[in-house]
Amino acid sequence: MQTVREIAKEIVAREGGYVNDPDDPGGATNFGVTIHTMRRLGLDLDGDGDVDVRDVKRLTQAQATDIFVTHYFERPLIAELPQTLHATVFDMYVNAGGNAIKILQRLLTQMGFACVVDGALGPQSIAAARAAHEAAPDHLVDAYGIARRNYYFRIGDRRPASRKYARTRAGRKGGWIKRAEEFITPRYHMSPAQFQERVASWG
Repeated sequence: MQTVREIAKEIVAREGGYVNDPDDPGGATNFGVTIHTMRRLGLDLDGDGDVDVRDVKRLTQAQATDIFVTHYFERPLIAELPQTLHATVFDMYVNAGGNAIKILQRLLTQMGFACVVDGALGPQSIAAARAAHEAAPDHLVDAYGIARRNYYFRIGDRRPASRKYARTRAGRKGGWIKRAEEFITPRYHMSPAQFQERVASWG
């Protein structure tokens, strides 16, 4: 199994370098770390008394990796989940914050394991995840990945400006969908026809 730092390095590579897309609520982002996260952590990298775009641009891959391990894996208690869930929930937490936990909690309740859907891992949610993994060890990761993919589709349903992250200009699977399917067994990947059918209402 991968170490958490190896997973974090893969996330940094997947996120890429500096971007500042006006359609992305995260704002200026470098290696997946948003300006909002840097302000919350007080990362004034150029020492000028504030945290702005210049600081985001100065962030290194190593710093991003450290941020992810500490603030997106250890502090949210993802380490307490079954190890098979680490990579996918960690990756989603970087991408969507507490919504990554809500997706898991909703899935667990649908599977019949009691927990509160509040976006924070506590003893009840961790126990439910462990019980679900024990009951369906070969299916839980796929189920989470599919729920994650559906989450992205629902964002596209509600927010037309975000559809470009789920569907390319050529009409194929976009970055969000490909990212979710990296953690889903190939037999559960959507075929091109299934994908087209799912996004047909987007126009």
